[in-house]
Amino acid sequence: MFFTAVIFAVLWLLQTVFLQSFYNGMLVKNTIAVADRIASKSDTSGINEYIDELSRDNSILVFVTDTQSNILYSSDEYKNGHIMKNREPKIAKADLRAEHGHYRELPENYDEFLSELVSSENSEAELLTDEMYVYGRYISFYGCEDDAVLYIGTTLNAVGSTARIIRMQLLWVTLLSVVIGLVLAWFMSRSFSRPVAQLTEKAHKLADKESDISFREGFCSELDELNDTLDNTAEKLRRSQEFQNELLANVSHDLRTPLTMIKGYAEMIRDISREDEKQCAEDVAVIVEETDRLTALVNEILEYSELQMTDTELVMSDVDLSEAVSAVADSFENLYSKDGFRFECDIAEDIRICGNVSRLKRAVYNLMDNAVRHAGEDKWIGVTLRSEDNKAVIEISDHGEGIAPEELERIWDRYYTKRQRQGKGVSGLGLAIVKQTVMLHNGECRAESEIGKGSTFRIVLGLS
Repeated sequence: MFFTAVIFAVLWLLQTVFLQSFYNGMLVKNTIAVADRIASKSDTSGINEYIDELSRDNSILVFVTDTQSNILYSSDEYKNGHIMKNREPKIAKADLRAEHGHYRELPENYDEFLSELVSSENSEAELLTDEMYVYGRYISFYGCEDDAVLYIGTTLNAVGSTARIIRMQLLWVTLLSVVIGLVLAWFMSRSFSRPVAQLTEKAHKLADKESDISFREGFCSELDELNDTLDNTAEKLRRSQEFQNELLANVSHDLRTPLTMIKGYAEMIRDISREDEKQCAEDVAVIVEETDRLTALVNEILEYSELQMTDTELVMSDVDLSEAVSAVADSFENLYSKDGFRFECDIAEDIRICGNVSRLKRAVYNLMDNAVRHAGEDKWIGVTLRSEDNKAVIEISDHGEGIAPEELERIWDRYYTKRQRQGKGVSGLGLAIVKQTVMLHNGECRAESEIGKGSTFRIVLGLS
């Protein structure tokens, strides 16, 4: 409304208060311009017709006199029209007098004008009153040997009635615009404040469990984008809260078990077996084993937290997947072959993808470790890498006890530790880390299993 008031205040000033001043200024410039045009052709034979044309087109009064105030020629906006079109006797008689050298009388202010012109240093003079503007100069006139005097006059009060009409129109336009502006401002403010209030309420309740605040999209694209941002933020907060709850509920149990055993065996060494060298060594070995288990658990928690909570993308590069899978398989074969494990590898050469080599190796490592821990009595592990339908497919297989169909979809969930409770796992995060890593590479994880016959874990990635 303030902006509307400023606009109409400017219009009122321009169209009413300063309209006469603008109008007078334009007439003054136009009058001087006409004088310049007359002076440029004043010594040609067609100057009379040219003066008549300028007088008619610009609504001005023109006199050309000698220095003794004798009229050489005069014209106004009506003269040419009367000669050409009007055939009434009275007008025709006046026109005949004009043709024989009888012109209209000089204006009353001519003597004052002439006095100003004589005393002027630049051979120009002008008179300005509330109703009339006069401008003149010395010129060379056709048929006159000496300098002639050019007198041009124009009225200045013609805009008065026009200003009154504009003032009345502006009054109605202003009132109508103010009313429309108030109505539009009221509706727009309500339409804009409602979604803003909803977003404000949603922002205040981001951390609440029940923060489902309705928001009507479509009013403003920026507000829609802000709503989407708040939804994403709420989802991240929810996931963070779930992660914390799961960490407390599940990891606390896994942490408490090795700590209890470490404490118990340490107390046994202190109180019972410190003098029995053999028993003491066995107890120390248990403590070391549990410490290693605890360290592995903490490392997996930290690794999964980094994958889950980071907002930055992985640094991707061209990866020789064949070399990466072979390196992990070789390290497991070197480590577990002495324990009777057999590794059957079928790794195709020169399979390359765009990815993060360290993360991919970690995912393959977790699958290999999972296969070793759940291998069957034959201790056979199968490692396959092949290209299929423009995809790179990694398969890790074992002949273990297998996985029940109802558990097959849940094995990728974090802290799903049913099998780990049986003493074969660490934290339940290994497969969750694999899934999260593959998702960051826009791939997918699959698992197939049959009770008593073994399992196959598969990673599918796009080729570069």
